[in-house]
Amino acid sequence: MQIDFITIFPDFFRGPLDYGIIRRAREAGLVKIEVRDLRVHTRDRHRTVDDRPFGGGEGMVLKPEPLFECVESLKVAPREERAAARQSVVLLSAQGLRFDQALAAELAELDRLVLICGRYEGVDERVGTHLADREISIGDYVLSGGELGAAVIADTVVRLIPGAVGNEASTRQESFFAGQEINGSDSKVEDAHSAPSQGSVAQGRLRPSTPDSTCGSGGLLDYPHYTRPAEFRGMKVPEVLVNGNHEEIRRWRRRSALEKTLRNRPDLLDQARLSEEDRDLLAEIAASAEQ
Repeated sequence: MQIDFITIFPDFFRGPLDYGIIRRAREAGLVKIEVRDLRVHTRDRHRTVDDRPFGGGEGMVLKPEPLFECVESLKVAPREERAAARQSVVLLSAQGLRFDQALAAELAELDRLVLICGRYEGVDERVGTHLADREISIGDYVLSGGELGAAVIADTVVRLIPGAVGNEASTRQESFFAGQEINGSDSKVEDAHSAPSQGSVAQGRLRPSTPDSTCGSGGLLDYPHYTRPAEFRGMKVPEVLVNGNHEEIRRWRRRSALEKTLRNRPDLLDQARLSEEDRDLLAEIAASAEQ
């Protein structure tokens, strides 16, 4: 996979790209990342990338000419052919589609991802309607520019590339991951927005023959994790986690994930695919709260 950042602050990405999973994925040849300086594609001596908007108003808007020329210099496919070519040009924008794990999984299937980092009060509308094939926002707030958002997207996408994370199964147990078997039941349900490619570790998931106490998030927040020591400053690990009963551990983890989601992100419950066991556990949680 190749990821291109288009920015007026190329030095911004020196830190985020030089550590952790992104660095290891680059060194392993799993992803190639290039940072493109937008000012290279300006033609005046001041290297101007912005201008005041027509009709008046506060702030400056990124001009279309350098952005179009920069993207065109990358030899990406025409807008109407990008889906077939497994490419996408993304404009980071506060007005864009909100980024989530399902969208990250979709982007991770691409061969080429171009991230345009917006700045100032916005970007000329023709960039969003005729150059980029999608606009993405990382949340309902406003940043000074798209660089932070682009770094977030890159980190989220790269860790989903097969081989980027040492234990790929671990990514299927994290918060917001929806594409997995639910609660270890026999039905194997895929999330509509993150169907895996052929050969993906997500395909053909079966209940393991050996005891398994883990459970995927199913679109919920992750269950709590504990490690040694079993008691730290009077705080003990829940007894169920050290009793060796895998089924009890799995049920406790699922209940804890539901409880945490209900407390911190109840909106996720409306989208999650809940099993009958999940609904029973939610009823138990509600009953406990009333006592």
